[in-house]
Amino acid sequence: MAKRALITGISGQDGAYLAQLLLSKGYEVFGLLRRSASADIIDERLRWLGIAQDVRLVDGNLIDLSSLIRALQEVRPQELYNLAAQSFVKSSWNQPLLTGQVTALGAGNVLEAARLVAPEVRFYQASSSEMYGLIQAPVQSETTPFYPRSPYAVAKLYAHWMTVNYRESFGLHASSGILFNHESPLRGIEFVTRKVTDGVARIKLGLARELKLGNLDAKRDWGHARDYVRAMWLMLQQDKPDDYVVATGRTVTVRDMVRTAFAHAGLDWQEFVTTDQAYLRPAEVDVLLGDAGKARRVLGWEPQISLEEMLGEMVDADLARHRKRL
Repeated sequence: MAKRALITGISGQDGAYLAQLLLSKGYEVFGLLRRSASADIIDERLRWLGIAQDVRLVDGNLIDLSSLIRALQEVRPQELYNLAAQSFVKSSWNQPLLTGQVTALGAGNVLEAARLVAPEVRFYQASSSEMYGLIQAPVQSETTPFYPRSPYAVAKLYAHWMTVNYRESFGLHASSGILFNHESPLRGIEFVTRKVTDGVARIKLGLARELKLGNLDAKRDWGHARDYVRAMWLMLQQDKPDDYVVATGRTVTVRDMVRTAFAHAGLDWQEFVTTDQAYLRPAEVDVLLGDAGKARRVLGWEPQISLEEMLGEMVDADLARHRKRL
């Protein structure tokens, strides 16, 4: 009998790639769907991957515990992946309370629903490298202290520690992946990598002449979402639940990322990119660099897609999108 998996955040980048991975492994895949957007855009990423018809959607909302209980009773999954969140750091400053309700308390609701009606389920929580914030060590591992620097990061830290507590207090098979930045052609346009590759495509096609960005000196550890969802799945295949950093171990400035993306399209970034104070964070996270040694050692996980390959794929996808519209 095929395994069943329930994914919250199925309509996002990670949810779509995870669904694709699980379907390739013979799973029945269900996605929790918050009915608040137009039906023709809800499954846009699933359609982009060609799997929309293979995923079954279930009504539910992270801030409604009763809907989560019903979803678990209906689906009866062996694996539960909580990827849903208000996940844009800049928006968390404008909507700090909503971010807390969805990203923090929402994760607590999922854990509580699992404890009440599906205590045997294997649970994955999407934690974030943003929890390290004002870094306490040059390279961040599972034992590095956290110092969150945004409402989003604070909310993620609550969800992370709730996962630890439900594992230790109630014996849930609950694991967290502390994922560093991971991108793809399915990344939301509000995130800097996708903003850059979309800007490159627009400029290349004559649709724009300028790209405004914030802090070009911020350094990030960037990987591909397709690699990172594989790590999520591997965590739930282990006999013992645990927490794992998922990262490439390579840090690159926003400036160098921009240079690489523009070069892929044969453009000189310095002719088009300007900086704008409006895009700076109230509290900047200057550097993030992950140590995924534990994931390599225990899970056998390795990133397979380089930053350069990923940016090339993203630029090409955005060029194709704009050409289709034209």
